[in-house]
Amino acid sequence: MKKIKVLAICAIAVLSVTSAKAQFSTGADIVSSYVWRGIDQAGGITPNIQPYASFTAGKFTIGSWASSSFVGNLKEVDLYATYAFSSSLALTVTDYNWTFANPKGYFSYGKGTDHLFEGTLAYTGAETFPLSASVNVIFAGADTLATGKNAFSTYGELSYMVSPNAKVFLGASLLESPVYATTGFGITNVGIKVSKSIAITDKFSLPVYGIVGANPYAGKVFFVAGITL
Repeated sequence: MKKIKVLAICAIAVLSVTSAKAQFSTGADIVSSYVWRGIDQAGGITPNIQPYASFTAGKFTIGSWASSSFVGNLKEVDLYATYAFSSSLALTVTDYNWTFANPKGYFSYGKGTDHLFEGTLAYTGAETFPLSASVNVIFAGADTLATGKNAFSTYGELSYMVSPNAKVFLGASLLESPVYATTGFGITNVGIKVSKSIAITDKFSLPVYGIVGANPYAGKVFFVAGITL
């Protein structure tokens, strides 16, 4: 009994210290359509709700991001872990999964898995020169060429803040990729994102944004309107 009490006290102490230093975050976006890196994920015909939750302790963050279409034909639940080397440089590993397309179940990670595992190195530009860059490489999972070999689909993106509430971006698939539907290098995501806050009351404002973009490789354009809750 004494050992149980000691363990309980130690557990409470650890949780107290962790809670004092940790940060929890949650929220959600509602978007008019779901476009990811210039690729339409839901046929552009239905809004999506995209909730997220995260836990940060020091330089380490773990979290989940999801998307679900209003008509129910698209459900995505992703898990990620991020380590921040500094305020401007971070490494993230993400497990993507579109649950509607996974007949084996979400927790199937063996041969033939529908999960995609990606590593991302991201740099956030300084305020004096707000140029940001990221490189994203899918290193395992359901990302294979016709030969059966791993495609190592790679996406790179540059973005620049042209004003405090607007940024331009340019993204490309760097290799042949079944994920981005390219046979080699191709610009898949170029456009501008503009954000603003709409005052609802004296104490509450609703953040909204609009994204006008194009996928030159596929010959498509898109406009996404979003609300952050």
